[in-house]
Amino acid sequence: MNTAPVSQTYVIPQPLPLDSGQVLESAQIAYETYGTLAEDKRNVVLVCHALTGDQYLASQHPITGKPGWWERMVGPGKPIDTNRHFVICANVIGSCMGSTGPASIAPDGQPYAMRFPVITIRDMVRGLVALLDGLGIAQLHAVVGGSMGGMQALSLAANWPDRAARVLVIASTARHSAQNIAFHEVGRQAIMADPAWAGGAYYGADASPDNGLAVARMAAHITYLSEAGLTEKFGRRLQDREAKGFGFDAEFQVESYLRYQGSGFTRRFDANSYLYITRAMDYLDIAEEHGGKLANAFAGTRARFCLVSFDTDWLYPTAESRHIVHALNAAGAKVSFVELSAPNGHDSFLLEHDQLDRVVKGFVE
Repeated sequence: MNTAPVSQTYVIPQPLPLDSGQVLESAQIAYETYGTLAEDKRNVVLVCHALTGDQYLASQHPITGKPGWWERMVGPGKPIDTNRHFVICANVIGSCMGSTGPASIAPDGQPYAMRFPVITIRDMVRGLVALLDGLGIAQLHAVVGGSMGGMQALSLAANWPDRAARVLVIASTARHSAQNIAFHEVGRQAIMADPAWAGGAYYGADASPDNGLAVARMAAHITYLSEAGLTEKFGRRLQDREAKGFGFDAEFQVESYLRYQGSGFTRRFDANSYLYITRAMDYLDIAEEHGGKLANAFAGTRARFCLVSFDTDWLYPTAESRHIVHALNAAGAKVSFVELSAPNGHDSFLLEHDQLDRVVKGFVE
């Protein structure tokens, strides 16, 4: 795993308190910005990234060389228009693209590795709020996020209700289900079963747990797609052969695709970060944080909300978004909701989708 250069960093001057009761000293947040900050600082849109995302929202990734993960959505004249808005995207704590995480150097001069404290989604948002404080931004024009980014947007609205005027949550949930947790545990066990994981102390070693991390990515990637999408894209077609080989090479195109996804992922992501971030997602239960009732989390909110789901997303299905909408209605919040049709499952929010573009543009404006 390579450590990428980052264009901007902010070191939080105070200890960052965590839900576990521990604190992070001198925690660093790596971030990218797009557009121009207005004099009154009221044109800020915070975009929160998903599990394997990073701050390279609309700029070339320094390791892979690929375009930003939401470049089609953010930029001049795009749905999140940088001619009008100042867009911030920050790498969450626990990750590996410049923000403090397991690969970072601890106060004793050695990498944290598994000594890094277990974090939550709310801890990630504490880091983002500290960044906003450091930049002198009292209230966001909007906070936007898909998947884990949507979890952060909801957590911000629930725990720092005055910090965002608009909250846009796409293909997300307010709590992780048993099925979600189960898929994450498969990935974590794949990493920890890799002999090169070495209890998490592989930094500086000759090998890192790339095989385990690749399998974790393969398992997770299946959940981001739909059965119809996989069938349309691959079916049962063979990969570079006319007949079955009666062996265990990647004979089917879908096998080859997953292996490619897994091996490419290990170039840009850290295995320990994968453990910590998936655990943070599994701990998410915003209702539990507010007395067991989700509506309590949004009581008295003045923010406007928009929830978007996709009909083929079985990772965070439409029922999860409806649950949040019902809670917001019970809290008297201003909320709109739309289920969009898309063939690509959970990943639909990252792909071309004209209707999603119109929803985002209309809400963020």
